Amino acid sequence: MNGRILMPLLILIFVSACHQDYVPKPRDYIRISYPEKSYRLFDTVAPFRFLYPSYAQMLPDSSSGAEPFWYNLEFKPLNGTLYLSYKNFNRNPDKLISDSRNLVYKHSIKAESIEETVLSDSSRHVYGILYDLKGNTASSLQFFVTDSSQHFLRGSLYFLAQPDKDSMAPVIRFVRQDVIKLIESLEWKNNR
Repeated sequence: MNGRILMPLLILIFVSACHQDYVPKPRDYIRISYPEKSYRLFDTVAPFRFLYPSYAQMLPDSSSGAEPFWYNLEFKPLNGTLYLSYKNFNRNPDKLISDSRNLVYKHSIKAESIEETVLSDSSRHVYGILYDLKGNTASSLQFFVTDSSQHFLRGSLYFLAQPDKDSMAPVIRFVRQDVIKLIESLEWKNNR
């Protein structure tokens, strides 16, 4: 074949090959190894006790403005923290409940939905609400529990990662089970 025919043929093949639709490679997410589920008892001078995961570390909150019996439950292998704040009150808990709800609903700007699950166990005097925040929110799970007469405990789960509902969903489901265990095992001390 001479060059006059070969060159246009090569250009034609090259041009026709470039008209395919480009499909980008899907983004990969890191593989997460989940720790084995086992629990230990948190029972200190705090006016409550509960079970928390053995793979996590319970630390007193050392931030400025922290009050007595505020703790950070750090899920180091998963890069998350459950911030726990306790209040002792001797009157109606309505303001504490209202403040908790307001803190949750500040995330409604980014949340696709906020699901509320009522918590009620009269044998342990534990009443409250678990909030599941769906979407790319900074906090994916929050709760408060009270005995309605003296104790109030609030929790907020945060991960040190950019919010991405697709990549974080399995981790959130894993840690949510531990938060449920904490709430289900919660007991107030010196309950009236």
